[in-house]
Amino acid sequence: MKKSLVILFAATLGLAACNNYKKGPGGLMYMIHKSEGKEKIKEGDIIKLNFIQKNEKDSVMANTYDLEQPQVFPVGKKQYAGDMNDVLYLFGEGDSATFKLDLDTMAKHSGQPKPEQLKKDKYLVFTVKIEKVLHKDPKEADSTFQNKAKDFFQKDYKAMVDKRKASEEGKIKKYIADNNLKVQTTASGLQYVITTPGSAQKPVIGDTIMVNYTGKLTTKKSNGKDNVFDTSDAKIAKESGKFNPMAQYGPRAFPLGRAIPGFDEGLQLIGKGGKATLIIPSRLAYGENGMQGAIGPFTPLVFEVELSDIKKPSAVTVPAAPAPVNPAVATPAPAKKK
Repeated sequence: MKKSLVILFAATLGLAACNNYKKGPGGLMYMIHKSEGKEKIKEGDIIKLNFIQKNEKDSVMANTYDLEQPQVFPVGKKQYAGDMNDVLYLFGEGDSATFKLDLDTMAKHSGQPKPEQLKKDKYLVFTVKIEKVLHKDPKEADSTFQNKAKDFFQKDYKAMVDKRKASEEGKIKKYIADNNLKVQTTASGLQYVITTPGSAQKPVIGDTIMVNYTGKLTTKKSNGKDNVFDTSDAKIAKESGKFNPMAQYGPRAFPLGRAIPGFDEGLQLIGKGGKATLIIPSRLAYGENGMQGAIGPFTPLVFEVELSDIKKPSAVTVPAAPAPVNPAVATPAPAKKK
């Protein structure tokens, strides 16, 4: 865990124990852990922040630190006292704070009921760190400010991507060392460990395979647990906060040849009943663009897979590729034009 995040968590726990929240409008509750004393955020500014979102039971719902993807967005006009924009006006660049948004107030003004997973909660809790604020001068033309912001954040994004690219190989090596894995490497760069070979017959492109899998990042979450982004295992989904009551858990069908390259290649190494760990470099996964909201640029992935069945085209009609529903089968986004 990064030192700055450790300090932030420590401050959160210490102040929360003292119940040092201040009351704001609309049922808002907040406490500032650290203030740099800089100019406060205002409507029209563009900010970059990291946040941890929790319910009142302290269950993490979202964490930008885990994905190494801070959020960048323009700050809008507050719609009502105590909304998300209203609370941001309290902070400046470099500040860290925890605030509680009143869900009843939010439901009243939005006209929408509380989300199902928050029905029994009074507040939605955020711990934030304001990484950067680009202030808009009241006299500055919108087009001038937008161009300035675009230039700044393009450079900021490029620096982040370059850093991730440079660190990818190290992340893979560390994961292998930390887990004491004896890997084999294919010509493409896929690294793998076969724990159970399975049957002699292996799947080929065009087959439909039934797979149990768990996909995770090589880095741990800030709580020390595996950074799972998708799984077919209901127990792991619940433990990792990824459970979807609408999903069907258990072996899932994949037309071989339509997933990310590293996943397709790895499944062809085992037979029915086989199990393996696949360590997939980003060039065989989601590459320099990543997958918005789930996987960042130059992110290596790890899949624990079990091949439960192989169905040949002669036995079944392979359906057209469905719309992506999880990172294992989604097609990587095309590279942006230079």
